Amino acid sequence: MKRVTIGFSIHRPEVIGITADLMHRHDVIFLEDPPANGLQEMLQGDLSIDDYLLPAEVEYPEFSRRMCLLLRDLYQEGKKIIQVEPFLENLLAIHTFFSQGYGPKELQPESVHHQVYQAERDATKVLLDYYQIVMNGSFKAAIQAIIRFARFDAARFRLRDSLRAQALAAALNKGSSAFIEAGVIHLALYHLLKKRLPQSLQLKPLFIARKALKILGVKGHLFGPGDQLTLTYIFHPKTHGTFREELLAARSLIYSKLIEKEEVPADLETFPHIRNELACIGTVKLLTLEDCDRLFPLIRRIKTEHARQLVDDYLVRIKKLPRQCRKRQSFKWQTEGEYI
Repeated sequence: MKRVTIGFSIHRPEVIGITADLMHRHDVIFLEDPPANGLQEMLQGDLSIDDYLLPAEVEYPEFSRRMCLLLRDLYQEGKKIIQVEPFLENLLAIHTFFSQGYGPKELQPESVHHQVYQAERDATKVLLDYYQIVMNGSFKAAIQAIIRFARFDAARFRLRDSLRAQALAAALNKGSSAFIEAGVIHLALYHLLKKRLPQSLQLKPLFIARKALKILGVKGHLFGPGDQLTLTYIFHPKTHGTFREELLAARSLIYSKLIEKEEVPADLETFPHIRNELACIGTVKLLTLEDCDRLFPLIRRIKTEHARQLVDDYLVRIKKLPRQCRKRQSFKWQTEGEYI
């Protein structure tokens, strides 16, 4: 029985070494990308990595560059590299369609293009609303804006994971072992894909960041409060009006100001991003709804480094906690599989 592995990970350079070890053990690699021009040329070395990445305007350039180097090595070993991300592929096709002078009314109702357009349009609209409210609105309004966005974002992820599960099920070969790249927010992909695969294919989820945590010698998870809220709506879309929703949304307001945004080159010994995420998750875990209400107007317009200092001072003065106190997490999502 050939194995199929879903590697749930984060888009940070420091986990590429762990990811590489896993990818080398499989015959086929399914990337979480839409088909891109120049992939074959880049893998063969006929196109530079910088020229290959330039049209994509990648969000994480250092991660993407190192991934391309890894993919070249895998290609030289004879691995098959396939890009499978139907939602983004359809979204790019819609942009091309609109650039040709067509509009949303020309999209066929109930078509995949129409579904993707609606999901992206709705999530983008509430995200823009959130940006405006979080800078100028009240604390309560900002909480409701985050909750609205998380709901629409969850709906977008449900569609995205569903489309990808369909495409992957059709592409998987019973005679080859396969590694499926997936972001940690796509946990539903495992359940959706498992329903579609024959029993002859063994599907196994692995959580790559867990290996990094073991190397660091710490326990915890890398789901920030915003991700926790979104995952709640992905798996339980009818959830509504609970205190936990408000608390996660409130903590997300603070977390977004504390987390490091810039990409930092790293190796398997330092893990700066993972350390930062663990620290920020631990910090906001200490905050009540009332704490977030007090802190929000003080930090929403200041730089990250100043926000961190202000929150740390608050925990020391108001909460009477030791400086740099970080509480460990026990949050887990119900999914089968193992942590590597």
